Amino acid sequence: MSIRDWPASERPREKLLERGPEALSDAELLAIFLRTGVSGLSAVDLARQLLNEFGGLRPLLMARRSDFCTHKGLGSAKYAQLQAVLEMARRHLAADMQRGDALSNPGATRQYLQARLRDKTHEVFACLFLDNRHRVIVFEELFRGTIDGASVYPREVVKKALSHNAAAVILAHNHPSGVAEPSHSDRDITRRLKEALALVDIRVLDHFVVGDGEVVSFAERGLI
Repeated sequence: MSIRDWPASERPREKLLERGPEALSDAELLAIFLRTGVSGLSAVDLARQLLNEFGGLRPLLMARRSDFCTHKGLGSAKYAQLQAVLEMARRHLAADMQRGDALSNPGATRQYLQARLRDKTHEVFACLFLDNRHRVIVFEELFRGTIDGASVYPREVVKKALSHNAAAVILAHNHPSGVAEPSHSDRDITRRLKEALALVDIRVLDHFVVGDGEVVSFAERGLI
């Protein structure tokens, strides 16, 4: 049976318009993105099959193009559409964070950093550079490493902060292992960066460690 023949309350698009996107299952949301099914499968049936093949919604969203395009009902056009949707979501989070004082909106800052760093397969060290009212000037990924760690150079962080005329910074990096607990080396580099930046009157306000499902704040832990 085609989705068009379903009761209106069960059709994903109509259900979303009536009850909101949070009322839909992963398969129903994906079906709206797919728009159509394939021979013998409705869009919802195809969505369920794809979620089963990929192992869930997040692995599908994070799939490489070469893996994504080999599945029935998907291809380069769908991959491009999906990447555009994901980037719009990141920019939406960035806009929420940039509307005001980054410290007064820690939830938006957390969400943004998680969206940018959580799914990296290698360790990335980044900074949010802030003005004297703690508004975001720019987010930059500064160092990339292997899955075991990244080499972070305080001199380069200071140079970047000065080039942006930043008055403060928020540090962030991910743990590809998925465990957000700060390591001894995380604490050590935070101390070194805080000392280096203090020499040019730039404050380190926080350091976020991004894991798979958790983001740990040094400031909340009393580590900064």
